Amino acid sequence: MPRLPVHLMARCRTAAGMRDAAVLTDISTQGCGLRLHSLHVTRGMRVLIRPDGLEAIPGVVRWIAGEQVGVEFDAPLYGPVVDFLARTYDAARAAGTGAPD
Repeated sequence: MPRLPVHLMARCRTAAGMRDAAVLTDISTQGCGLRLHSLHVTRGMRVLIRPDGLEAIPGVVRWIAGEQVGVEFDAPLYGPVVDFLARTYDAARAAGTGAPD
């Protein structure tokens, strides 16, 4: 499934309760890319992602590249929700706030 670019502020929490601010950088029905600020995660670690204004989404860290991580969701998101988020939080139009226009 192709990832759609977004810029959406979120919170990320590990199973151990550690938390950090994050930015969703891309999203698909199966997973997302996150940019973390200071949270240390490892591949296979379970996380809970809470995008601003949305319910928490559980998943597993599948890859790490510096501050950028890839998360596979436990259950696929509904396709129209992903399309809505990509339109509303379009990374190309984002002013760094994560808020829609």
